[in-house]
Amino acid sequence: MCSHVNDSGFWMYKGYFNLSLKDTFKSWSLMETIVGVVGIIMVLLLDAVV
Repeated sequence: MCSHVNDSGFWMYKGYFNLSLKDTFKSWSLMETIVGVVGIIMVLLLDAVV
């Protein structure tokens, strides 16, 4: 869920979408939070099924 600014994806995302550092932090944090929450929900669903 937590990513670090040393992640190359962070800087590629910033450059590709031509965002400021502040906007990149906001959108990157939201995206990583969504990915983490959806991931844990899917793991829990799979655990309940299997």
